[in-house]
Amino acid sequence: MDRLDAMRLFTRVVDRRSFTQAAHDLDVPRSTATQVIRQLEDRLGVLLLQRTTRTVRPTLDGEAYYRRCLAILDDVEDAEGAFRGATPKGMLRVEVQGTLARHFLMPGLPEFLARYPEIEIAMSESDRWVDVVREGVDCVLRYGALPDSDLVARTVTLLPRITCAASVYLQRHGTPQTIEELAQHRAVLLRSITSGAVTPFEFLQNDAIRRVDMIAPFTVTGTETFLEGVQLGLGLAQMPLFHVAPDLATARMVRVLPDHPLPPGPVSVLYPRNRQLSPRVRLFIDWVVQQFALAATEQHSIQNR
Repeated sequence: MDRLDAMRLFTRVVDRRSFTQAAHDLDVPRSTATQVIRQLEDRLGVLLLQRTTRTVRPTLDGEAYYRRCLAILDDVEDAEGAFRGATPKGMLRVEVQGTLARHFLMPGLPEFLARYPEIEIAMSESDRWVDVVREGVDCVLRYGALPDSDLVARTVTLLPRITCAASVYLQRHGTPQTIEELAQHRAVLLRSITSGAVTPFEFLQNDAIRRVDMIAPFTVTGTETFLEGVQLGLGLAQMPLFHVAPDLATARMVRVLPDHPLPPGPVSVLYPRNRQLSPRVRLFIDWVVQQFALAATEQHSIQNR
């Protein structure tokens, strides 16, 4: 087995966390897989994998080698594919905020995978800031303002946002008619999982953003729990319209201060600046842009009915 095949085997062992499954995937005997990895470790002079009776995990050196192997194998695949016009294939590692995935990506994913059966998607859900290079992530989909980084950020769409509250909250505390009346109310706020900072209320006034600090008995880092807190009547909130549209339709939630617009929330896809995008990553990013465009068209159609 040559070096490239050994790299493919090693990365498959790491992905599958199993010699047996990796050997089955690549149609080689398990004994051969074990021998190839042992020879690889001997040649490099480091332990790449920690083996137990139940699983196989990469060591720190193994993690570093794994990332280098992925980059090398991607480059080889891209070089060969460019000449033979091959269909994109291989593992695609993406990091997505769960709410965005469920609302905008999952509905179209069956068609995407049916069209490109040789692409495998390993999707992680998180609100944390990901080190895409160290963690081997191909691209990240994020909502909201982005911290400064060396990543390329492509704006996918701008999501409309509203101020709202549960009907039960408004029945108990009344409905604010002006921004100044917000001082008499409470809010449910999102808290950054990385910095711990709480997102204030924001309004657009005279082409500028006006921020309003709110009393918040409940703050949370997760968007699903954030929504549930608002639904339970813990306070006013500001959120993307898509997040609360079903509750608005049933009057479980009510839009407040409709004459005071909010700045829209950007959705961005991020990827490393110094990494050549493989065909499957470019394909996926273009598909993500298309999915958000379709969702925006459908939402506009519903609003105009």
